[in-house]
Parts: sequence; C-alpha cells; structure tokens
Amino acid sequence: MSDRDGRLSVALVCTALSAAVIGSVGAPLITPVATGMHVSLDAAQWTLTITLFAGAIAGPVLGRLGSGPYRRTTILAALTLVAVGGLLTVLPLPFVALLIGRGLQGLGVAVGALLMSVARAHLPPERSASTIALLSVATTVGIGVGYPVISLLDQLAGLRAAYGLGFVLSVAGLAIAWRSLPAEVSGERPRIDVLGAILLAIGSLGLLLVIAQPSIWKTAWLAVAILTGSLAILAVWAIVELRAKTPLVDLRLLRQGPLLRANVAILIAGLGLYLLFSLFTRYVQTPGGAPYGFALPGVAAGAALIPFSLLGFVAGKSVPRLVARITERWTYALSAAIAMAGALLFVLADHSLLAVLAAIALLGFAVGGIFALMPKLILVGVPQEETASVLSINQIIRSIGFSLGSALAGSLLAAATPGGSLLPSHSGYVTAALWALPALVASTLIITTAAGPRPRSSAKAQADRDASATPSTTSSRPGPARADRP
Repeated sequence: MSDRDGRLSVALVCTALSAAVIGSVGAPLITPVATGMHVSLDAAQWTLTITLFAGAIAGPVLGRLGSGPYRRTTILAALTLVAVGGLLTVLPLPFVALLIGRGLQGLGVAVGALLMSVARAHLPPERSASTIALLSVATTVGIGVGYPVISLLDQLAGLRAAYGLGFVLSVAGLAIAWRSLPAEVSGERPRIDVLGAILLAIGSLGLLLVIAQPSIWKTAWLAVAILTGSLAILAVWAIVELRAKTPLVDLRLLRQGPLLRANVAILIAGLGLYLLFSLFTRYVQTPGGAPYGFALPGVAAGAALIPFSLLGFVAGKSVPRLVARITERWTYALSAAIAMAGALLFVLADHSLLAVLAAIALLGFAVGGIFALMPKLILVGVPQEETASVLSINQIIRSIGFSLGSALAGSLLAAATPGGSLLPSHSGYVTAALWALPALVASTLIITTAAGPRPRSSAKAQADRDASATPSTTSSRPGPARADRP
C-alpha cells in the first residue's frame, strides 16, 4: 500500500466522521432548543428529523451527480452547503433559520455514499474494502463522540456554542476533502432524472414523515392519507425509473438477488437495532424516583454511548478479517447474534448499570459489524459507476428502518405507561427489548438462507471466476496446448 493510498483512506474516514458528528448534533439539543427558543418539543424535534429527511432525499441525487467526472466537485459543493448550514445554526437567528441550517447539514449524511465510491474507485481492492467498512460505521462512532461533547458544550457555554462544534467540524471536513480528494477522469456529463428525483423526494418525505413523527397519527385519516399517497408516488417513481434512459437509480440491479436481499435485511435489522438503541438510551436517563433506571444527566448519558462507539469501531476494523475466515454470510449472523445477546443481557440484568453499559457495548459491536458488512453485500455485481447511487438508496432504506425502530420503541413504551403516569412500567422496557429479537432473527435468515452458493469474499470470488474461466477457454484446445497453462 502506498503512502498516497493511506493518506486518502484516512482523509475519507475523517471527512465521514465529521459529517457523522454533525448529524448527531441535533439529538442531545432537542430540549435546549425547546426551552431556549421558546418552541414546543414537537417543533424542536424537527431539528433532528429534518436532517434525516434531507440526507435521505438528497442521497440519490448526489449519488448520480457524483457517479463520474463530477464526483469531487459534488462532494465539495455538498460539504460547502453543510458548512453554510452550520453557520446558520450558530448565528442568533430565528428558529426557521435553525431548521434550514439543520436541513443543509443533512447533506453531510448523504456524502457518505460518495466517499465510499471514491474509495472503491481510487484505492486497491483490499484497502478499499477496509476503508468502505470504516466509512459505513462512521455514524456509529460519530454518535459516541458527538453526544457527550455536545451535551457538555451546551451545559458550559449554551446552545449556540454546542451547534458551533458542528460548524467547526464542517469547515474541517471541507478542508480535508479539498486537499485530499483525487481529481476524476474527464467523461460524459451526468444526466439527472429530474422527474424521478422529485417523485422519490416526495414519496420518501411522506413515508419518513408518518414513521418519524408519531404525533401525525393523532389524526388517523391524515396519517393514512399521507402513507397511502406516499406509497402510490413511490410506485409511480419505480415505473418511471424502469422506463427512463438515464434513471436516477437503476432498479434493474435489484433483479440481482444479493442486492435485493441486503436491502430487505438492513430494513428489518435497522428496525431491531434502533429499537434497542432508543430503549437503552432512554432507560439510562430515567429520572430519579422511578423503580428502575439510573437518572444519568445529559453528559453522563452521552458518555454511556462511548462503549457503543468504541466497539462499533472495533467491529468495523474486524469485519474484513472475519469475512476472510467465515464469509460475509456468517459474519452477518455473528453480528446479529451479538445484538440479540445485548438485548437479552438488558432484559436479565437491567438493574445493574454495568450490565446495561455492557449491553450498549454489545449493541455497538453489532451495529458496527452489520454496517461495515453491508456495502460488501450490496455491491456484489454492481458496476463501479453505480456505486454511489446504489448505496444512496440503501441509505434511505436504512433511515426508514431506523425511523420504524424509533417509532416502535415510542409506541411500545407509550402502551406500557399507566394512566396518569409520565413513565412506562419496567415490564414495558423488557417487552420492548424482546420485540427486537424477531426482527434480528428474520434479518439473519434473509442473509444466511439465500439460495445458491455461499457468498465469498471479493478476493476468493475473483479467484473462483479466474479458475472457472481457465478450463472453459482451454477445454477445446488440443492436449499439448493444455500443458502451457500455468
């Protein structure tokens, strides 16, 4: 591996980490926004939700723009907008400006798929695989880094200073990308399927809205109308994409079994993983006086996620070695089993802070392992020019899974809250954690019981193809000619 490859790999990971921390800025600051800017908690929740929406919706468009010679330009332009968004969150402007800024910061989430495509295009295979794995777990690491630091800044210096961390990181990420991203080979200007982009944006927005904003369901007919309309729009979008000459996303690739299975698996796994994440983080912050929980304040609750991030990073580094030993399929099964072990540990020993922290660490390892493995499962047979586009769609599916998990956690705990009480019963947490197990089992079965030959690592698969090609090209030759084969 050359020094240049090493520097590019480090730069890509650092840029992704800065974007991940920026994306996590909103979560610890929802309550401070509500109190400091005199808005409701539902309104303050949008400082997190709009970032999720923007990242999911912008991803496929950025992926298509960055699929060829304009990849570097697209990444730098997106990171510039992220920095502008960060500035809007720091300046003493009205709440609407804060929302706009948080929406622009959501573009940083969408840049992750483009950074993976850079690694796939410009790094040698082995280095590319390990770098993509780390880029995929950047969100996991970013949460553990961002939550405690942001909470501490809010306590010490106020809301705008906490948002200032995101602005500083956005400028740093832009500078790193400007110096490190390689120039792309000139080629044909990418064409954007404008109609497809609009339909996907509207359909995804509606779908995420009814999932991520449970308050909409207070008006049932409105929620059902939005959900039905969104699904209809996404169906039309699929028809448009299949007929378009230059589709935003080549849906024909979904005919490939591995790609379809991986996307369905991450949707279901995302639900189970984020259900557990929501439960664990809420449980440790349960106020004092309750018969359970630990009443951890904001900074301490954020620090409780450090094991989550550390083990997630370890998993990301370990995945290539595990794949070489036990294949992608069983590496996925192992990661999901570790998440289930974390859920069971929480159920059996949730009165112990040490046990809950261990459960959080196990969940972090599982999330890191599954996220690091997902690009490898998705990119089987995908042309290099479709890398960013395909990964961007997977990002939307992952976001939907996370939103479903978060909404399910809220619904289960709400159902377990006795009338007149502000807190759910202890058994509600236990029941909700057990709900994650079927999702994780189903996700594992989708990957491990696929028809056909077992998934192999990229190097082994290529070796197999080379080996199988040799007899086919030489079998019709005369006997002496076969002796020339190495």
